[in-house]
Amino acid sequence: MENILTAAVVGILVFAMATVARPQPKEPRFLDIKREQMTDAQKRVYDEIADSRGGVRGPFGTLLRSPDLADRWQRLGEYVRYKTSLPARLNELAILITARFWGSKYEWYAHKPLAIKGGLAEAVTEDLAQNKRPKNMKPDEELVYDFCTVLHRQHFVDDQLFKRAMETLGERSVIDLVAVSGFYVAVSMVLNVAEIPIPPGEKSPW
Repeated sequence: MENILTAAVVGILVFAMATVARPQPKEPRFLDIKREQMTDAQKRVYDEIADSRGGVRGPFGTLLRSPDLADRWQRLGEYVRYKTSLPARLNELAILITARFWGSKYEWYAHKPLAIKGGLAEAVTEDLAQNKRPKNMKPDEELVYDFCTVLHRQHFVDDQLFKRAMETLGERSVIDLVAVSGFYVAVSMVLNVAEIPIPPGEKSPW
């Protein structure tokens, strides 16, 4: 009888500990703002983002706390995403390099399909996700990888790498490459501070 009671008590304690230890859903750091709750300035920017991008996703729900900033942010983002002199394949490669460097899973989730659609080999994205130098890159992809990786890690590029970038891309595209890298550092910061998760059911990239 004593053994039965002891087993029962232990079972209750284990169940209680498991119940306490179970992770509880975490409150979002920035709650979604319904449109009817927004200020006029927020509504204006919200509508512009929704019209131009087909929805308000990623960092924009968070950025709407500062509507003037969100407005300027989305206009700069429109250039570095859609109007840059870089081909999509290289532009998205730079974004993925930034996402991996900053550990921004949402940014990776959003841009990996765009990179592949733009012509980047999926094997390149898989190596990047593992923090490996991708194999079998095209010459211009190797340049973008080297340039962005050195810039992120060392915060500058040496004369030889700069010359190589100028010869491969040209002046305008070198500047656009720096701009897209810097812009998506800022995007990563917002996503990481706001703890924007990848959608439920999506596999973690790393």
